[in-house]
Amino acid sequence: MAPDEHDDHDDGYPDELGDDEAGAAEIGVTIEIVGLSLYTHHGVTDAEQEVGQRLVLDIRMDVGECDATITDRVQDTVDYAAVCEAVSLVAQARSYRTLERLCAAVADRLLADFGAESVSVKAAKPEPPLPLAVDEVSVELWREPT
Repeated sequence: MAPDEHDDHDDGYPDELGDDEAGAAEIGVTIEIVGLSLYTHHGVTDAEQEVGQRLVLDIRMDVGECDATITDRVQDTVDYAAVCEAVSLVAQARSYRTLERLCAAVADRLLADFGAESVSVKAAKPEPPLPLAVDEVSVELWREPT
């Protein structure tokens, strides 16, 4: 090919129809939300349940292959705004004594609503009610669909 010629098709990526001669490589997509800050009423003490406190949640969802890698359309992937809304609803709908139970409830909801292959939920208390100074306490739970 002459230096001034341009071949639009040979860019190293399969075209939108997926007819790459060598076969398309498998793609896995992970969606992460880091630092979702919510005011909640979770904890062992009555004060935590009544007064409440800020929790910070990190979410990781492995969604496998998703068409958005080709189509570039939001409808073809998991909308992280919808994920944040679902997490907020679960975390603020009721009180749990343990972060373990909260993380399990959030993971169950995300698996049910978004069809992920696996979900990881981390919930952290940046100002835990402890007699010693700590930066935060947290629990992380990982779950796959059953």
